[in-house]
Amino acid sequence: MRIATWNVNSITARLPRLLAWLQSSGTDVLCIQETKCTAEQFPHEALRELGYEAAVNADGRWNGVAVISRAGLEDVVHGLPDGPDFDGAQEPRAVSATCGPVRVWSVYVPNGREVDHPHFAYKLRWFEALRAAVAGDAGAGRPFAVLGDYNVAPTDEDVWDPSVFTGSTHVTPAERAALTSLREVGLTDVVPRPLKYDRPYTYWDYRQLAFPKNRGMRIDLVYGNAPFAKAVSDAYVDREERKGKGASDHAPVVVDLDV
Repeated sequence: MRIATWNVNSITARLPRLLAWLQSSGTDVLCIQETKCTAEQFPHEALRELGYEAAVNADGRWNGVAVISRAGLEDVVHGLPDGPDFDGAQEPRAVSATCGPVRVWSVYVPNGREVDHPHFAYKLRWFEALRAAVAGDAGAGRPFAVLGDYNVAPTDEDVWDPSVFTGSTHVTPAERAALTSLREVGLTDVVPRPLKYDRPYTYWDYRQLAFPKNRGMRIDLVYGNAPFAKAVSDAYVDREERKGKGASDHAPVVVDLDV
């Protein structure tokens, strides 16, 4: 079974590449982030023609997540239970579903913007709510994983130059502590390092030739429980999908399971 996560940075802009990638990669379940569309605008029909169904949590121009599956789609939960509001609203940043033998969450963790910004405090509260929401699934006997854009680089090795990020979000002790707390419910990072290259980044800014210079960050993560981790037979970052015109600024992260 092949499971992946990909911040597509607008499913409307990326749809031709997404459909082609689903076919070429043979992915069974894909967690996507930043759909940047309403639920009504989501391309259900185009996906259905390829044999996929989708659980979607999206409400407009920003954010938005989905689980796309050809392995079944049951017990769907839209949103993060007891998740915090920002500016008086629940942002569409989480959706979960059971896909055959595996249960997954697709998450788009808040960016945080700046360390002294209210969005940063919201990010830490959101992590706390995520930890509470997934604890039960993490301890269950079936394979379970939280996949998505975490907007945190777990270690200094996960950014191209740690000195560039001094004092900024994505690398602070508070954010990394939130990741540690999440793992403590029984989850591990199932994508090993190094992979086929020394620095398996998943995100590269569009500006300043960041991708050709490999100035990236590893912020798209797959955290699985023990049954999930035990079933992993391979994992990789699909850097090829970051190349060329019309690419997302994130690459898909792919995990193969023997289930």
